[in-house]
Amino acid sequence: MPVGINQPSNQIRLTNVSLVRLKKGKKRFEIACYKNKVLEYRSGIETDLDNVLQIPSVFLNVSKGQTAPAADLAKAFGATTSTADIVLEILKKGELQVGEKERHAQLERVHNEVIDIVAGKLVDPKSKRVYTAGMIAKALEQLSGHRQEEGSGAGTPEEGAGKAKERPTWTGVVATKSAKSQALDAMRALIAWQPIPVARARMRLRVSCPVGMLKQPAKGPRGEGEEEGKGTVKERILSYVEEVESQGEVGGEWEVVGFVEPGAFKGLGEFVGGETKGRGRVEVLDMAVVHED
Repeated sequence: MPVGINQPSNQIRLTNVSLVRLKKGKKRFEIACYKNKVLEYRSGIETDLDNVLQIPSVFLNVSKGQTAPAADLAKAFGATTSTADIVLEILKKGELQVGEKERHAQLERVHNEVIDIVAGKLVDPKSKRVYTAGMIAKALEQLSGHRQEEGSGAGTPEEGAGKAKERPTWTGVVATKSAKSQALDAMRALIAWQPIPVARARMRLRVSCPVGMLKQPAKGPRGEGEEEGKGTVKERILSYVEEVESQGEVGGEWEVVGFVEPGAFKGLGEFVGGETKGRGRVEVLDMAVVHED
């Protein structure tokens, strides 16, 4: 360091950071994180702290590079609390500090991600074709504009004609939740209110079962709406499949490939696993089958 320039030992200069701030014991403590990583960590997407923290230190003021004295940390968090535990507490409970420009960019980024997820999962129920991102965005804008209260839509709600307050609602994207969880909320609201005709894209599955078990009476409870005559293992498996693409026997096993509603996937998997004692399998070939122009 050149002669005549003195830098305090507790000062560390950091740039291009996101701050997380926590007030405790009449003191304000900060940690320096990489941009966009705090929300990913809190939502479980990012688990490696090295990818979240710019430096594993606690500051009184990050912008000035002023680290927190050990005495202040001990007084606020307890003498036996390690620096690593203090950093974790601030990361989990602290308030994320972002500027207006960064906040707007972050919100736009999450919004676009939500729209892309929804557009890839929902289809027109009749044509099975996907909607454009613009059409999905416009439909969600209708819902967030309080049109849910009117009860009018282009289609019939799939979740029954219950009271409006009992149906999922959509008020818009927020920056504090993951895009995936918000996309699920958006899909539930769109399906419930039908501002445009939408349905979840079907899954394409392969189900296999030993041939010797096909004609055995099914012991598991019947699903809602299943016919009384469908009593064998094979018949019950086929009752979950909306459209059969192919089926046949290969090497002592029966296989069927077909399309299933996403809501039936869990029940089908539990039924096959229980009835075959683990000898049958349900494989996902395509999470969302859509037709595109």
